[in-house]
Amino acid sequence: MLTRRLILTAAIAAPAAALLNRPAMAAEPEVFSVDDIAIRGTDPVAYFTQGAPMAGSPEHALMWQGTTWHFASAENMELFMANPEAYAPQYGGYCAFAMSKGYVATSVPEAWTVHEDKLYLNYSVNVRQVWLEDVPGNIVLADGNWPTALG
Repeated sequence: MLTRRLILTAAIAAPAAALLNRPAMAAEPEVFSVDDIAIRGTDPVAYFTQGAPMAGSPEHALMWQGTTWHFASAENMELFMANPEAYAPQYGGYCAFAMSKGYVATSVPEAWTVHEDKLYLNYSVNVRQVWLEDVPGNIVLADGNWPTALG
């Protein structure tokens, strides 16, 4: 018997599931960016130093891996320049959960996890909750799909 709650839940979940279950149609760039800016302008170093996403600034910007990265301060930009792989999100900033399923999906700065000194981003806060159910297992799966899932 279908309940109203079940129908509403399915209606809300269907668009996200469709996005996560779509194959990459064309080769995606190695780093997810919006308007050629990584992490939607969020400072990647702040996740580690502040424990939270912080807006970066065009005043503190640099090019790396074919896209522009913004930072909240010159100090954070220098930390990134010294070791970008330590601060850049895994899987080019694409959704880590989608990558664990072999697909490519966008991400948002608010849906983040630092696990074993690595930054992972997800499509949404709700998808992040599913990612958190088995972070180590999801990482193993995503590592196996990266970067071939880009197409």
